[in-house]
Amino acid sequence: MSESGPLAGVRVVDLTAMVMGPYCTQIMADMGAEVIKIEPPQGDDTRYISVGPTTGMSGVFVNVNRGKRAISIDLKSESGRSALCALIERADVFIHSMRAKAIARLGFSYPDVAAINPNIVYTNCYGFSRRGPNRDLPAYDDTIQAACGVPAVQQQLTGEFNYAGTILADKVAGLTALYATMMALFHRERTGEGQEVEIGMFEAMASFMLVEHANGAMFNPPLGPAIYPRTVAPNRRPYRTSDGYIAALIYNDKHWAAFIDAVRPDWTTELYATLEGRARQIDEVYALLAQTFAQRTTQEWLDLLRQLEIPASALASPAELFDDPQLDAVGFFETVETAHGPVRFPGVPTWFSRTPGRVAGPAPELGANTAEVLEELGLTCVDAGVHAGAETEQINPP
Repeated sequence: MSESGPLAGVRVVDLTAMVMGPYCTQIMADMGAEVIKIEPPQGDDTRYISVGPTTGMSGVFVNVNRGKRAISIDLKSESGRSALCALIERADVFIHSMRAKAIARLGFSYPDVAAINPNIVYTNCYGFSRRGPNRDLPAYDDTIQAACGVPAVQQQLTGEFNYAGTILADKVAGLTALYATMMALFHRERTGEGQEVEIGMFEAMASFMLVEHANGAMFNPPLGPAIYPRTVAPNRRPYRTSDGYIAALIYNDKHWAAFIDAVRPDWTTELYATLEGRARQIDEVYALLAQTFAQRTTQEWLDLLRQLEIPASALASPAELFDDPQLDAVGFFETVETAHGPVRFPGVPTWFSRTPGRVAGPAPELGANTAEVLEELGLTCVDAGVHAGAETEQINPP
């Protein structure tokens, strides 16, 4: 648990599982909050979905639950519920990823929790907002990507219906839950008022996708389809060079003029001289650029484009990020000693001059802090019924 960071002193009761909620609370822990993760005896399913040093400590789980304290209690028992009530009394934030009906059956809906601690910020992480007809549907990252148009956009770009190669919906929704919770905490700091916050994966991803793709469909009458043409142009892809690939975006008029002046391709025309003109024929522009990029090596293009201050990059894999000079220079990776050896965590991507965050510590083994947390509440493991089954109806596996 971190003792520094902008959220130092904030206590979070974390009843989330899988990725959406835990990613949100992982960032809170990195920023100094005390996060107490509550799990059933069998643990969060994410403990078992990927490789790890031991059973129950998969890489995905270890990353999104680092720096937290973990307790295992039976929320179906009276003693387990009493333990959670005691935690709520001392908390600033209560966050869960159960369906609305499930959390209400346990007796921990917002009115229940607010009756215990009126000033608490209560965050619901749902698949779909409970204010709509899909409120009771289960939601997975893949299905939310589909519902929000990710495969449809990919099909326009590649010709195939594909998901993004990352659990996009879980992480976007997790970040949305984080900023919504922080805004509610900010309001409480100003007014003393707690409140209930709701984040739906579907609604978060709809907002995310429509930032650019709402486009002409926003207007009345519509001025065009709900798509941003540049992002779905079939020729929008890394350019093949004479010895590999390069990513480059010759976008604004200054960059375009510098590129044309330096390279002097034989296809140049005044039709492409302005951003507006290029935007109208963007796929053709990408195709012409592809012909030109094939004529030199990747390094030759990188040298030229950096000289011209045009954004460009070689292609990297996730594995190569572990040896990236930029990330190494800023101290992005943090090595934490754990019971299973050192773990090199991707660290905090933000920087604060007065209250920097850090990886607060290793991820906890299942129930690792149960006894000590309960002791702080004046309870024992037997009092809390930690050996019985617990409610596990979560909404967002990766």
